[in-house]
Amino acid sequence: MKILLISSSLNDKSKSRLLAEEAKRLLGLKDNVDLDYLDLRDFELPMCDGGKAYGHPNVIELSARVKAADGFVVATPIYNYSGSGAFKNFMDLTGNDWKDKFVGFLAAAGGAMSYMGVMDIANSLMLNSRVVVWPRYVYADGSAFEDGEIKNSQVIDRINLLIEEFVIFGHRMTLPIDVDSLGQVK
Repeated sequence: MKILLISSSLNDKSKSRLLAEEAKRLLGLKDNVDLDYLDLRDFELPMCDGGKAYGHPNVIELSARVKAADGFVVATPIYNYSGSGAFKNFMDLTGNDWKDKFVGFLAAAGGAMSYMGVMDIANSLMLNSRVVVWPRYVYADGSAFEDGEIKNSQVIDRINLLIEEFVIFGHRMTLPIDVDSLGQVK
């Protein structure tokens, strides 16, 4: 199973990137996961214009990486009760390649009130691309971090639980199906 882990913050001191790095460490311990790590800081992307932006070389490369993945773990900062604009642009540029896959979320914000901030992204992926959204996600506010590290052990435990369940679910999602044996829907 191939998982694309996406760190979507463009901030060099990103707390959501710390969540992504912990998920990367945990996913790297899994023998049955082929991990692809994507940091959006490493790619200049055009703004989605519904046209020529899709032909940009970086968009073509990232679309291929999205298409090759079975599922995704997205780490995003929460700004103004929503995921990062960089991720939303990335999602718009690669949206057709997300179809019929699955996604989990890691989110970091300054305060405790925007814990539902990933839902606009989740809804877009679910409704537009038919992505299955894993219902457990990790949200951490600023108090979980200190000196560039995750200091709250409960956050680390929640990341571990998300990864464990996500990998099990992902393997179930990627099992081959004999469509002919399912019969006709009446």
